[in-house]
Amino acid sequence: MKIRGTLIGFTAILMWSLLALMTAASGNVPPSQMNAMTFAIGSLPGIVLLILKPERIAFLKQSPKVWITGIGGLFGYHFLYFTALRNAPAVEAGLIAYLWPLFIVVGSALLPGERLRWYHVVGAIAGLCGTITIVSRNGLSFDGAYTLGYGAAFLCAFTWSGYSLMTRSFERVSTDVVTGFCLATSVLSLVCHLALETTVWPADGGEWAAVVGLGLLPVGAAFYAWDYGVKNGDIQIIGAASYAAPLLSTLILVASGFAGPDWRILVACLLITGGAVLAARDMLRPKPVGDAVAE
Repeated sequence: MKIRGTLIGFTAILMWSLLALMTAASGNVPPSQMNAMTFAIGSLPGIVLLILKPERIAFLKQSPKVWITGIGGLFGYHFLYFTALRNAPAVEAGLIAYLWPLFIVVGSALLPGERLRWYHVVGAIAGLCGTITIVSRNGLSFDGAYTLGYGAAFLCAFTWSGYSLMTRSFERVSTDVVTGFCLATSVLSLVCHLALETTVWPADGGEWAAVVGLGLLPVGAAFYAWDYGVKNGDIQIIGAASYAAPLLSTLILVASGFAGPDWRILVACLLITGGAVLAARDMLRPKPVGDAVAE
């Protein structure tokens, strides 16, 4: 069961690696409008399931704590992320925002039944170093003039790691509730869009396809897979492996012609892959026969 949950959590990381490519292909749609559109699309599979199986609507009856955590995680993360990008250089803001896997691995030691081992920490730090290699390939410098953006990026990382760790404590809450999180995030994003942005629609079929793809995968199915993974899988392994997302994203951009090849990608590949394997040593190491039977 734990291995299955971990593997399903990995699929969320794979889908998030498509985020940059699909965003680049989606044209000039403003961030909050994009969130409103894609989270509405992301809620559709859950809505269809609820229509087919109306009895599952009961799973939406949750405590205010669950709703505040879920909506705060999805909406809060994306609002802070785009605030960071608007008020600081993308490279530095992205680097700070991507501290969340490290926060998850270290913070997991506070969860019941979890133990933080040295290889979890080393694996997460190796992944962080790989991410730094990727995002700083065109230069890196922190300027005090962008304090607001840097602060938003840090809060962004803290918000997503906090959401992921708190979700683990809701292991009895069905993943169906993510449908409600997506709908609420879409509505709140629409409010922000109407108040702060000018509407810009995708210009052609290719941009519309990218928007739909975002809603179905990295801003849709990925959140359902992540919810199931952090509740039922090894959250320390998933957290360390999350550093693969920026690497895979860069490789996809290179393969698609949106970015050029760079030797730093190879270095990042070694750091991120090695760190993930190290963090996953408990899952990869053969278990004694007695333990395997017990599990």
